[in-house]
Amino acid sequence: MTRCGALFDLDGVLIDSESTYTEFWSGIDRIYPTGIDNYAIAIKGTTLPEIMKHYSDENVKADILRRIHDFQESMVYNIYPGVEHFLSELNERGVPAAIVTSSDDRKMQLLFEQHPDFRKYFRTVIDASQVTRSKPDPQGYIKAAESLGLKPEDCFVFEDSLQGLKAGNASGATVIALATTYPAEVLKGKAAKIIGGLDEFSVDEMLALKGL
Repeated sequence: MTRCGALFDLDGVLIDSESTYTEFWSGIDRIYPTGIDNYAIAIKGTTLPEIMKHYSDENVKADILRRIHDFQESMVYNIYPGVEHFLSELNERGVPAAIVTSSDDRKMQLLFEQHPDFRKYFRTVIDASQVTRSKPDPQGYIKAAESLGLKPEDCFVFEDSLQGLKAGNASGATVIALATTYPAEVLKGKAAKIIGGLDEFSVDEMLALKGL
């Protein structure tokens, strides 16, 4: 079989957290209005440093950073149904996996503290501290593929946000969209396949997208 890899966004793909983030950032936009329509949705998939560019006041930035860190410290990181089964199947089939997330390294530490066995499924984790260009730039996915010893076009990207889907497509990977943050009709034409979640998808179906 041709070597391939699976690259996963985190929020909205592996863990069920997008609705809580939407609520958090909607609250921030009420406190510190940006004037951006649907702000909490518009920033999905972007790194915190990129989000902070929307604020010019250093005191405001400091307050938002304090709030998001407090929020993440108290979060419960719920893994979506079917995720661990899918990742286990990838491991059994010899398909290496990676996380590519706009989250920072502290959040990743919190996630793995709550789920100590989750880290074993991934050959590498690319977080915000390892990229200089946020999604929709494909840098994170390109770096992840390279860390697996693969070309991006040999990989599958699993994404839920519009920014992330753009990044996955720009990398040259085969993109699979999850309709967890946006309805399927919004995702049409942006991915090779649209699924509701990993609990309704198999590794065989994934490989078939590349004729493997």
